Amino acid sequence: MFTGGYGVYLIITLLFAGIGALVSNRLKSKFKHYSEVPMTNRLSGAEVAEKMLAFHHIRDVRIVAGEGMLTDHYNPTNKTISLSPEVFQGRSVAAAAVASHECGHAVQHAKGYAWLQFRSKMVPVVQVASRFQSILLMLAVAGIAGGFGNTILLITIGVFGVTTLFSLMTLPVEFDASRRALNWLEESGTATGQLHEGAKDALWWAAMTYVVAALSALAILFWLILRYMGRRD
Repeated sequence: MFTGGYGVYLIITLLFAGIGALVSNRLKSKFKHYSEVPMTNRLSGAEVAEKMLAFHHIRDVRIVAGEGMLTDHYNPTNKTISLSPEVFQGRSVAAAAVASHECGHAVQHAKGYAWLQFRSKMVPVVQVASRFQSILLMLAVAGIAGGFGNTILLITIGVFGVTTLFSLMTLPVEFDASRRALNWLEESGTATGQLHEGAKDALWWAAMTYVVAALSALAILFWLILRYMGRRD
């Protein structure tokens, strides 16, 4: 069963695609809900970010308005926090939660957080691995590599192992950024009580998208390893 080909891969793919879709829809629902819950201090997401960076004495990070929905991110290369329009201009719990989370990454960078440093060093390797991953995975699933089947499988395992490790390394980085954000929101008095609980709920669902992605990658990697072992027997 586990060393089978396309059938097992299809089950894994469909299972996690379904779970991923459910989590993604739930996240969008949560974001929409908390986007309608106003902050009592009326701070916008951009202002929350400025306030958190100032608290941590970070003065070399720029906050810019991005495009699209839920496209918020921190770029350690140019030290820029890009906030989507809903977050940059929004004065809601959702905006505060997302903005402070991205600032959490900037704080990690400033303090030399080990997991973030390790993840950043992996980026060039992951970019190369990602280019070949789809083709190699297709060959591994179809089993059409002829006499080079075992070699192709072994290479696919190595390449997929790199991207899977990157997904796993993303988890502590994301959870820690949320932890820093939530601690600051409460300690600074920016979001307390029910507002803080709302921010915590929103960030938890955002983190679950990374968890599902990591579990999906891990399951496919496990399947590839079992398939390789099965071919050797």
